[in-house]
This record gives sequence, C-alpha cells and structure tokens, in this order.
Amino acid sequence: MSTPKKSSFFNKAPQFWERRGPTSLVLWPLSKIYGWINQVLDLVNDLNLGTRKPAPVPIIIVGNIRVGGTGKTPIVIALAEQLARMGWKPGIISRGYGATASSRPRQVNSDSNPAEVGDEPVLIAKRTENQFPIWVHPKRTLSIQSLLKQDPSVNVIISDDGLQHRSLLRWPAREGGRDIEFVVRDQRGEGNGFLLPAGPLREPVSRERDATLMTGTSSPTASHVDEYYLGRRAFTLSSQLGTPYQLNNPSNQLSLSSIADTYLPNKITAIAAIGNPQRFFDDLLKQGVAGKYIGLADHAIYTPEFFSAINAECILITEKDAVKCTLIQDERIWVVPMSLDTPNTLSEWLQLILQRPDPNQYTL
Repeated sequence: MSTPKKSSFFNKAPQFWERRGPTSLVLWPLSKIYGWINQVLDLVNDLNLGTRKPAPVPIIIVGNIRVGGTGKTPIVIALAEQLARMGWKPGIISRGYGATASSRPRQVNSDSNPAEVGDEPVLIAKRTENQFPIWVHPKRTLSIQSLLKQDPSVNVIISDDGLQHRSLLRWPAREGGRDIEFVVRDQRGEGNGFLLPAGPLREPVSRERDATLMTGTSSPTASHVDEYYLGRRAFTLSSQLGTPYQLNNPSNQLSLSSIADTYLPNKITAIAAIGNPQRFFDDLLKQGVAGKYIGLADHAIYTPEFFSAINAECILITEKDAVKCTLIQDERIWVVPMSLDTPNTLSEWLQLILQRPDPNQYTL
C-alpha cells in the first residue's frame, strides 16, 4: 500500500516521548540547551523596549505546549460559535500549517485549496460555513492587521495555536487585561515531561496560562506532571461524533450504528492523520464501530492510490482529512464529523474577561 506523504518527523510522536527511558535520558542534555535558548528568547521578548504594541482587540490563543495536535482546531470552532452566540464578532487567525509560502496574509474560505492555506483553516471555514473571517500567515501580527482592515467590526480574535509566537504581545496584565491564553491538553498528558528533543514539550509544563482546556479522558502517565495542574483553572470539553456523510455525496448520510450493523469489523477501516489518531478511534469504539485503524502523521497528504489499496467496504475518515480528499472519488469513504461542547462555566468566564476595560485606555 502506498502511504500518504508525511509533513515532518515530529508530526508523529516517537514512543520514547511517552515514558522516560534510555533514549530520552541520552537526549536530555539537548533538552536542557533547548530550554536555555527559550529562556533567553523569552527574556529578550519581555524587555520589548516599546517596539511592539498589542492588537487593538483582545486575542484568545488556543495552543499547546506538546508537539503535535491536541484537538485545538475543534476548540477554535466551538469558541468562535459560542462567542458569536454571546454577541461578539470573532475573527480567526492561523499559521496555516503546510501552506505554500506567501509574502502576504491570505484570507481563507471553504473553497480555498488546503495545499495553499493549510488543511485546518479550510476545515474551520467549512464547518462554520464561512461565518467568520479567517486569515493565515506565519507572522500572526500581519494576519491580524489584514483581518481587521478587511473586517473592522471584528472585536475579538482567536488564534489557532500561537503560544510560542512571541510577536503576539499580550495586554499589560494577564487577568487584568483582556487577552486569554488556553493550553489544550488531551489524554496523553505531557508524556515523559521532557522538553524537545528528549520529550514532546515545546515549553515547560509549569508555563503560565490563564486556563487549561481538557479534551478527552485525562490519564497522565506520571505524577510529576499532574502536580503542575493542582489549583489551576481548567475546563473539560466533551466531544461528540456526528452522523457520517459520504465524501463524494455529502447529502448521503449513514449513522454510526447503521455502519456497525451493515459492515463486518474486518470490512471497516478508520483512518486519521491528526495529532492524536487514537482519540478518533476510541470515539468510534464507544459508538460500537470496530475495525482496522490506521493512524498517520498529522497533516499527511492523501492520494487516490492510497485508498484504492485498502481492502475495505467502508472507510471512515475525519473532517480534517476530508478537506484534503475533495478530488478523490471513492464511494466507500465516509466522513465522520466531530463537535465539542463548551461548558457554561467557560462561557461565563470568557465573558467576564472580555468585558473588562482596555488597560491601555487608562494612565496614572
């Protein structure tokens, strides 16, 4: 079977990242150097010297300290939709992972090419039916400028990832200002707790954050990780799989229970090229859908040959995978949508923070 193209080594986490062992200990000195470099960069960033100014609207950063996906994009969708229901006018920015190089920010809609702007921004546009302006560029400050110039009515911006993007300047006070940083954490926790390359972390677990968003069932592998979460604000977002639809005929739907009743497990194959494929597979199992599971590197690119080589009568993929398969004609492929529910406590807290006054409007 031909395999989809992988974007990078780090898109599929090596096993030694999950538990401390000989390999991670050998790499630990490199992790220390990586940490020192980041500390120096953070110090330089904190000095600022007045060269950068915060955006004129509050920024909500949805990111993770662990390399690879932890379910940020569905959270961005859920937050944008919830903020709109609360009366806000959100816009969305993203790096556009895998996008072709561009000197200028690009606006994304549901018809955009994922190869040009990234698969996740296109997924957001499709799921929200172009309800929100979405802009992509590696330099997020440029995306913010373009977005607000195009849509001046936007009064809050959600950044899909960006915790490590130092040019996103926060308001002067964390809880006294209006910016919000969310760290997304899934059931894998922080693995062995080491920084890159000995472990999966881009920053220490002890980094400051306004709140942790928990997705999936938390099952940390080590107590040394859990202690950092004691006393911190955290919200749990529950996921729910929707009714699958046929890739080449979206109006044709088939419930998960019908799929489980219609096809034998050895005739079902589920595929996921996301940060944590196992979460998708576990959700399918909870719905009674068993079969062969193929987990691929995050952002993998599909080909018709890959699917044609699969011996199955029913192939299940995620919505993120589907945006890269629009030209593939295979009636066996069914797309399984997934949504997240935002708890009322999270919505109330967001409203409280966002309604606080602009700290830059007041001087002593």
